[in-house]
Amino acid sequence: MIFTLGINHHSAPLAIRERVAFHAESLPQALAHLVDAKPVKEAAILSTCNRMELYCTTEAPAAAADWLAEYHRVARADLEPYLYTFQQPEAVRHAFRVASGLDSMVIGEPQILGQMKDAVRVAEEAGTLGTQLHKLFQRSFAVAKEVRSTTAIGANIVSMAAAGVHLAERIFESIGDQRVLFIGAGEMIELCAAHFCAHQPRQVTIANRTIERGQALADRFGGAAVRLDALPEILPQHDIVVSCTASTLPIIGLGMVKSAIKARRHRPMFMVDLAVPRDIEVEVGDLDDVFLYTVDDLAQVVESGLESRQAAVVQAEAIIAHRVDNFLSWLEARDSVPLIRSLRDTAERMRRHEIEHALKLLAKGEAPEKVLEHLSHRLANKFLHAPTQALNLAEGRERQELQAAATRLFHLHSGE
Repeated sequence: MIFTLGINHHSAPLAIRERVAFHAESLPQALAHLVDAKPVKEAAILSTCNRMELYCTTEAPAAAADWLAEYHRVARADLEPYLYTFQQPEAVRHAFRVASGLDSMVIGEPQILGQMKDAVRVAEEAGTLGTQLHKLFQRSFAVAKEVRSTTAIGANIVSMAAAGVHLAERIFESIGDQRVLFIGAGEMIELCAAHFCAHQPRQVTIANRTIERGQALADRFGGAAVRLDALPEILPQHDIVVSCTASTLPIIGLGMVKSAIKARRHRPMFMVDLAVPRDIEVEVGDLDDVFLYTVDDLAQVVESGLESRQAAVVQAEAIIAHRVDNFLSWLEARDSVPLIRSLRDTAERMRRHEIEHALKLLAKGEAPEKVLEHLSHRLANKFLHAPTQALNLAEGRERQELQAAATRLFHLHSGE
């Protein structure tokens, strides 16, 4: 049985998610430990900043939760309120939804697909990915591709950070040619930096109240860090400014921007103020060479994107439902494999036994035609002995079920 246990941004705060996160270098060891903790047979671990999920094949789902708590030295009672679990078919549906971006903080974002592929690669290398999970993830990737290519799930802007990039691209032909200044070092600035730096700008600077935190963020994106009091000096050097601090008063005033524009010889400056209350004085937006956008401006872009993307979600869910049914049919077919193999082995033993018997008769000088006739009768009788006996001994509903099964298995028709 395929089973999924997880914790994500919907179910738990960051403080809880941090306690069960897996570092990339520890994943192979963790996977081996999980599979060694019977009765888990196959396993893969997806661990990102927003989620931690165990995908297993097991007949004892509770063992996975016990292992997770034990591995991270966290009391299971502390985790229980935040955990979600899925068994077939919901576990299959969940995997398809995650791969397609339907369970992400930003619906339709493609990053999770790459993270899931990394998780599968690690599990393969660790030797913990068996037939069922391998097929599950390959189907998940195929479903994600189908959803992305046949719906508009990823075609619209649905985050403030993406909206900021979108608006900047209206002003500048290429973000890659611009110098970008981020003011603050919180979660929103981190997200914006990830989106803007994906376009490889010419220069990245982080201005923050504490230089240590700013430097940590700057190191991630190949930039430099400065203190906030350096803003008047460095502002003219930047074409794009994104600000989001916790300041109660504006930190960029009209006079500072006027001086920057003069030093820039009136080259345009694109500014995004995501702070509430504002970081940039509202009058700055009246300057001819400044394009200032607030959180409300970006929200309008996001809202229109969300409406279009929500319509695509309905289509995506329909695709997933159909593909889940297909996968469950494959799993059911696999359940018959041992029975089919046993049936063929039994028939093969009968065949070999009768061939040996026939060869002995031929060696004694029996006529080939007689031996063949004898062989065919003996094989037919042996093949049909067990089902015939079962039908004769069955009674009532059992007999009806066996008769229906025999009719279907041997392609019989009534009256024959």
